[in-house]
Amino acid sequence: MNIKINETTVVVFDLDDTLYNELDYLRSAYKSIAIFVEPKDWKALYSKMFSLYRCKSNVFEFVANTYKIEIGHLVEVYRNHQPDIQLFEGVLEVFDAIKSKNGKIGMITDGRSKTQRAKLESLGILNYLDKIIISEEIGSEKPNSANFEAIENALTGAEYYYIADNFKKDFLAPNALGWKSVALIDNGKNIHSESHMYMEAKHRPKAFVIDFSDFNIS
Repeated sequence: MNIKINETTVVVFDLDDTLYNELDYLRSAYKSIAIFVEPKDWKALYSKMFSLYRCKSNVFEFVANTYKIEIGHLVEVYRNHQPDIQLFEGVLEVFDAIKSKNGKIGMITDGRSKTQRAKLESLGILNYLDKIIISEEIGSEKPNSANFEAIENALTGAEYYYIADNFKKDFLAPNALGWKSVALIDNGKNIHSESHMYMEAKHRPKAFVIDFSDFNIS
């Protein structure tokens, strides 16, 4: 996909399952919980936790009941751990290309401020982002158009792109606002796998890419 960049172009990204696989964050969090609960034999517990997750069982309930720990305590470990996650191949090349042509980069993501900012720090991309919109910080979640209007108010541009993955909530608002919406196709590891249910025009992105190598920034 070709994107022509100049100083009036604003390229906005989702975070989870767009720049990295959210499943890796889950694995990282489960590992932290396993080490906290069973430091001498954490790998066995981690293996069981992830297996339970894959079988759609309540992992937190299992750990809480087995080890007599409050679920709230486990949730705190989950939310406050330092994530071990990696960007998809090609993300930094796309970011560098946008910046080299004076384009602006924004971020719109749902979640808790501390959690999402820890992810951004671990991924090493905070210095690329001209504006970050996190749902907890503005009291609004996608698909509310307020999240996208906050980008427009912060980053003046003639052309806006939104690159994301979740058909249910990611593309409704940018489509309505006249942005150019782009879907990164599920690589088989996405947390949300129901995109096929949201293919009507209002949910459907304007373009699709397989991965970041599909972008041609000029």
